[in-house]
Amino acid sequence: MAEYKRPDAEPAFDIPIEGMSCASCVARVEKAIRSVEGVASANVNLATGRATVALAQPGAAPEAVDEAIRRAGYEPQSDRVDLAVEGMTCASCVGRVEKALKRVPGVLEASVNLATGRASARFLGGHDTVRRLIAAVETTGYEAQEIRQGDDHADRQQAAREAETSSLWRSLLIALVLTLPVFALEMGSHFVPAIHDWVQATLGHQESWYLQFALTTIVLFGPGLRFFRKGVPSLIRRAPDMDSLVVMGTGAAYGYSVAATLAPGLLPQGTANVYYEAAAVIVTLILLGRYLEAKAKGRTSEAIKHLLGLQAKTARVIRDGESLEVPLEEVRVRDFVQVRPGEKVPVDGEVIEGSSFVDEAMITGEPVPVLKAEGAQVVGGTINKTGSFTFRATRIGADTVLASIVRMVEQAQGSKLPIQALVDKVTSWFVPAVMAAAALTFLVWLVFGPEPALSFAIVNAVAALIIACPCAMGLATPTSIMVGTGRAAELGVLFRQGEALQSLKEVGVVALDKTGTLTMGRPDLTDFVTAEGFSKTEVLRLVASVESRSEHPIAEAIVEAAKRQGQHPASADQFEAIPGFGVSAMVEGKKVDVGADRFMGKLGLSVSDFDPVAARLGQEGKSTLYVAIDGRLAAVIAVADPVKPSTPEAIAALHALGLKVAMITGDNRRTAEAIARQVGIDQVEAEVLPDGKVAAVEGLRDRQGKIAFVGDGINDAPALAAADIGIAIGTGTDIAIESADVVLMSGDLRGVVNAIALSKATIRNIRQNLFWAFAYNALLIPVAAGVLYPVNGMLLSPILAAGAMALSSVFVVGNALRLRRFEAPIGAKAEPDPRHQLTEKTA
Repeated sequence: MAEYKRPDAEPAFDIPIEGMSCASCVARVEKAIRSVEGVASANVNLATGRATVALAQPGAAPEAVDEAIRRAGYEPQSDRVDLAVEGMTCASCVGRVEKALKRVPGVLEASVNLATGRASARFLGGHDTVRRLIAAVETTGYEAQEIRQGDDHADRQQAAREAETSSLWRSLLIALVLTLPVFALEMGSHFVPAIHDWVQATLGHQESWYLQFALTTIVLFGPGLRFFRKGVPSLIRRAPDMDSLVVMGTGAAYGYSVAATLAPGLLPQGTANVYYEAAAVIVTLILLGRYLEAKAKGRTSEAIKHLLGLQAKTARVIRDGESLEVPLEEVRVRDFVQVRPGEKVPVDGEVIEGSSFVDEAMITGEPVPVLKAEGAQVVGGTINKTGSFTFRATRIGADTVLASIVRMVEQAQGSKLPIQALVDKVTSWFVPAVMAAAALTFLVWLVFGPEPALSFAIVNAVAALIIACPCAMGLATPTSIMVGTGRAAELGVLFRQGEALQSLKEVGVVALDKTGTLTMGRPDLTDFVTAEGFSKTEVLRLVASVESRSEHPIAEAIVEAAKRQGQHPASADQFEAIPGFGVSAMVEGKKVDVGADRFMGKLGLSVSDFDPVAARLGQEGKSTLYVAIDGRLAAVIAVADPVKPSTPEAIAALHALGLKVAMITGDNRRTAEAIARQVGIDQVEAEVLPDGKVAAVEGLRDRQGKIAFVGDGINDAPALAAADIGIAIGTGTDIAIESADVVLMSGDLRGVVNAIALSKATIRNIRQNLFWAFAYNALLIPVAAGVLYPVNGMLLSPILAAGAMALSSVFVVGNALRLRRFEAPIGAKAEPDPRHQLTEKTA
C-alpha cells in the first residue's frame, strides 16, 4: 500500500514546553530528547519556550519524545486538529489515511471516521504540522481541509453531502436509462425467444453487440467515471480501495466484451462472448447502493443538525435605552437581552427582570417547562413559553452550553471504540486479499474449468471482485456511534469519550454521591410537631424570625419554608448564637430559643415528651431541633436534604439491569444508612472525606469489578476521574464536564439508567453490523468465486454480486438508524419540587 513519504525538507517538528526557567532547564530538556532512539538532533529555545526536534528515521515515535520531556520534569504541550476528508468510500480508505497521518513527524495519535468524513489528530508542533497533515492526506489521493472551531463547517459539510447525493441521483438515472436497453438486449435474447428473434430480424447479432458497446461505454465513462477517477490512481499507487475493485471488475467484463466485439480473432475459439450487461448493471447497482447509503448517512447526523437548528438567528438587545434586533453573532457578553413569549433564548445568561416558564427539553430531556425568575440561569436554544423577561448575557458563541453540547457530540461521534481495533486489522489487508482471491479464482477456472474456460474464469473473477464489500466493514461501527450518541444527546445524555459508550455496558456496580445526586442538594424543613397549646403557624413564624438573623444553611431552610407558608419573619432583637447549642432572640416580646436537645437541657427543659418523635426522625436520618417559647417547650422540628422523587425509581431500574448500587458520602453513617434504606441502595460507604472517595471507588472496584461513579462533577472530580466511567450529573450550566466521561444534562438520576441502556443498545447494534459485514464477505466471496459449482452447479452472476454488495452497505447503515427509535427505559419528566410537598404536609 502507498503510504505518506516524508520529504527530506520536513524531518523536524516543534514542541511548546512549559516549566523552563533557565539555561539548566534547556540543557536538561535537550539531553532528555537526544536520549530518545531515532532522534537526530534537538534544539531548545528558552525565549520561545519551544524545542525543535529532528528525527533520524521515520519510525521514531514522538510519544517517546513526549515521555522523555515529562520525565525530565517539564510539560510538552500537544495540540489537536480536526480535518474534513473528502473522497473516502470504504474501510481501506480509512486505514490508508490513518497511516499517512501517523507518519507525519510529531503526531501522537490519529483516527479517521468514515461515517463523518473526518480525521482527528493529536500532535506535537505548531500550525506547520497541520499543513503537513493536510499534505499527507492529499498524497494518498484524498482532499483535506482543517475544521476550525466556530466556522461554518457543519453547514458546508451538509451542503457538500446534499450536492453529492444529488450528483449520485443524476448519475443513477442516466445509468439506469442507458443500462435497461443493454440488459434487455442481452439477457432478453437469452431467456425470451421472442426478443431473440426480434433482435436477429431487426438489429442483427453483431449490430446488437455494437449498440451494447456504445451504451455501456457511455455508462462506464459517464455516470461510472467517478469510480475510474479514484480507482485507477489507487491502483497506480498500489493502494487499492473499493473503487479499485469496481474498476477491475467492470473493466475486465467490458474489456473482454470489447475484444469479442471488435477483435474476436484474439480470443480462443468459441469464447467470443460479451458481458456488456454485467459491466453496465454493476455500475448502475453500485450507484444505487451509493445513493441509498448517502441518503441514510445523511440521517445519521440529524442529531447534530437538530442541535444546530435550536440556535436563534437574532437577538433583541437593549443598547442606549433602545431595543434593537441584531444578528446572533453580534451579541456581546453583558448585553441586556429581551425575550418575548414563543421566542428562543439566543445565548446563555442570568435573568434580571421579569419571569416566565422556559422549555429546557433540549438540554435536560425533561418536557415540563421550568420557571425562570430574577437570578435564574437561562440557556441559549431553550424556548420561552408564556411571559417575557430580560437577562444579562454571560456566555456567547462557542462558550454557550449548546455549543459545548454540539462539540461533545461531534467528538463522541468521531471517536473510535476498542471494538474497532479488530476491524482495522482486517480491513488493512482486505482489498488486497480480495484481489488475490479474484486472481486465484481466474487461474483455477482457467486451468480446471469447463469450456469455454476463459469465459468462466472472467465471469467468476469479476463476481468475486464485485461482491466484496469493505464499505460495510468500514461503516459498521461509526454509523452506530453517530446515531447512538446523537440519540443520547436528545435524551440529555452526552458521551464526552467514545470509549465510555462501550465501557459503560460492562460496569458491575454504580456508586453514587449523596448530596445533589440522590438528594436535592440543599436542606429543607421536613417535619414540624408542636406541643399541646401551641399553634403551628405561630411557632413557625417565631422560629423563622429568629433564624432570619442566622446565615446557617439550616436557618435558611426554615426561613424559606415559612415564606412558602405565607409567614413573613418579624423583627428579632437581642439575637445570640451559642456555638454547639443553638440560637436565641426576642420576637414581639417573646423569648424564643431554637437548638439541640442539649440546649433545652441547658435551659432546664425536658424533651422526653418528644422522645418517640425524635427517635423516628433520627432513624430517618433527619437533624432534629427543639423550640422553646418563654421557657416552655413548644415544638420539635426536623431538617434534612430531601431525596429526589425520581431517585427510588432510578435505583430500582439499575437493579433491574443487574447492577449493584453503592453510596459514597461524607455524611454520618446513621443519615447515610437511613437514606439507603429509603431508596434501596445495596452498600454504603459513609463518613468518607473528599480525598477518601478515590480509595472508596478503588475498593469497590476490587470487590465488584468495573465501576461507574455518579457525582455532581465539582466536589467529586477526583472520584469521577478514578472510576472506570465517571458520570457527571447536574443542571447543564454548572457541571464540571472535564472530569467525567458521561454528562447528564439534567439533575435526574434516571439519566444514568438511560445512558447504560443506550450503551447496551449501541454496542449490540455495532455487533450486529460487524457480524453482518464479516459474515457477508466470508460467505459470499467464496460463493462468487464458484466453490459451490462442483457441488450443485451454482454460479453467482456478477449482476447479483453487484446487487448484494450495494445492499450490504445499505443494510449496515439502515440497521444503525434503528437506534434513532431507541426509547428510554424510564422517561425523565419534570416533577414538582419535593420541598413544597414536604413542607405543606408537615408544617
